[in-house]
Amino acid sequence: MTGFKKLIFLQLLSWLIFSALGTYFVALSFDSAVGNAQVGAQSMVTRYIENKTLQDVTPEHIEQALNNGQVFATFVIRDYDGKTVMQVANNAQLPFGVDIVESLFNSIRPQFAVNKSKDIKIEFVINANSQAELFQQALLLMYVISALVAFIPVLYMQTIYRRLNRNVSTTVADVVELYIAQNQQGNSIEADFSTVRLEELGSELAPSFNRLAHFLKAKQEDIQNAAQSIKQEAYKDVVTGLGNRNMFVEYYERHIESAAKKSFGSLAMVRCSELQIINQTRGYQKGDDYIRAVSEIIRHVSGTYTASQVFRVNSSDFAVVLPNVPTKEAEQFGETLQARFTQFQQNQELSSVANTGIVSYETGKPLGELLSVVDNALSMAQSKQANAWHLQRDSDLVNNVSAGFGNQNWRRVIREVIDSKRVKLMMQNIMPVGKNVKAYAEIQSRFTTEDGQMLPTASFLAMAEKLDMAVDIDKLIIETSLELIKTRNFNEKFFGMNVTASSAHNDQFVIWLERRLLKEVNLSAKLIFEVSEFGLQQNIKASRRFIDMVHRVGARITVERFGVGLTSFKFFRDLKPDFIKMDASYTRGLEEDKNNQYFMRLMVDLAHRIGVSVFAEGVESQEEKHIVETLCLDGVQGYYIEKPKEI
Repeated sequence: MTGFKKLIFLQLLSWLIFSALGTYFVALSFDSAVGNAQVGAQSMVTRYIENKTLQDVTPEHIEQALNNGQVFATFVIRDYDGKTVMQVANNAQLPFGVDIVESLFNSIRPQFAVNKSKDIKIEFVINANSQAELFQQALLLMYVISALVAFIPVLYMQTIYRRLNRNVSTTVADVVELYIAQNQQGNSIEADFSTVRLEELGSELAPSFNRLAHFLKAKQEDIQNAAQSIKQEAYKDVVTGLGNRNMFVEYYERHIESAAKKSFGSLAMVRCSELQIINQTRGYQKGDDYIRAVSEIIRHVSGTYTASQVFRVNSSDFAVVLPNVPTKEAEQFGETLQARFTQFQQNQELSSVANTGIVSYETGKPLGELLSVVDNALSMAQSKQANAWHLQRDSDLVNNVSAGFGNQNWRRVIREVIDSKRVKLMMQNIMPVGKNVKAYAEIQSRFTTEDGQMLPTASFLAMAEKLDMAVDIDKLIIETSLELIKTRNFNEKFFGMNVTASSAHNDQFVIWLERRLLKEVNLSAKLIFEVSEFGLQQNIKASRRFIDMVHRVGARITVERFGVGLTSFKFFRDLKPDFIKMDASYTRGLEEDKNNQYFMRLMVDLAHRIGVSVFAEGVESQEEKHIVETLCLDGVQGYYIEKPKEI
């Protein structure tokens, strides 16, 4: 295309040059023709006045002699003294183009004829219109001929170029179609085109198309590598670096459920029992550290088994695949894990670390069915003791009753805890910021088995909620707390107790609590009941009823884990809580997070306007405590201030 444009430019330039030269030579011809006409006219006039006297030269004679005056543009007769005797003028104008040429060459000039003997002197200028017409015709003809000579080859070349371009396009399209058909069957691009068929279409194109094929193959490999890298990053857990649930599902479907070769092994599900409590009391950074530590323990223990795989399938659960490991060896795996978790628990001063459920698997077993069984095993382990494990055998699944086996065991354990009142109370103070601020100590609960082993608190409360036993647990905690406060004679202290949303929204519980607190009028004023923001949002009408009752008996309300939901301050103005406790996620890295600082400052200002005090929980460092104090919060709680201790 560039060469064709260059051809057009050269042809146009040639035509311009040729036209300029032709114009010049035609102008020379016009000048020569005008000059000859002027010489002829001078000879004619000289002969005319040769035998004439001044009296004989009359206008009538001149008009007759000069062919009606069309020969001359001007004709002036003077006597010998130069006096004008007669003047004839024709005002015909030359065409514009001819006028320019005439002015450049000065072709038309005044001519003179003299007869001294007769005292006649004549000055004239010829009329060159006929020569001008010939000049214009010659010039137009020259332009047309030169244009045809210049541009007919261009038009012809353009036609050839278009035809050639269509042929090349058709050939390339056929080659591309051939290449697509050649690579349509497999997933990988062939490095070379089909040489035999390509030779038929155009052998000159073969090297270029083969270079293109190699380039496409290299690009395909780059894309596949990039996709694999992206997939690995997408399937990787950020905190632990392990594969996530998507990678676990893909691994199980490829290597176990749909494996061509028959295989067997054990699947263990490890659940971190203290994650929620650590997040709430120590902050999310400590929660991430806890998860990383558990993952390292699991990787270290499972690393002794050949081809073992570890995945983090959700925030608190790890899946461990132990290929070719029978149930006997899986039991040893559970024992080793429990020992390592117990050691970690003692070092970190935790009530528990994690529980493990174990089941066996074989090729072709659906993942959903296996996860249901291992979840039951995990529920059984959680109901035993801290860091316990449980292996669900096939013999336990007789008559397909396994679906509720774990729940039934949990129900039995929770009922035993309630009947035996096996609840252990801990206390963690909220430190007031400022002299006039009133704070309190939060009562926290721990539950034990018949053997005195500590049960995982988060799992215990979650199962109580799931089995509709949360109301009984809340009653047990409140009764035990009231008795303890009375026996210890804590007259000067204020105490906070957690109440689940399901209990707060239960009419029978609200009636029971009101009657119970009316019996302890002196204690009621020292009690603060904590309910989560999310729980209060579930039923605003029931939440308002519960808060009104608490205020009626003289107690107070704290909205805990504030900031996690999307509650408006109109909601708080209507419910009128006494305190809000900011979620621990807002204090994590507070000294560096300007957004959290701004949000907490805004919450404090708005809360103080409606008479609500604001506490921060999860304070783990001096820097966080300092920032909280500068933000004008009313109190701080966390492991940096005080760890939970037995009452």
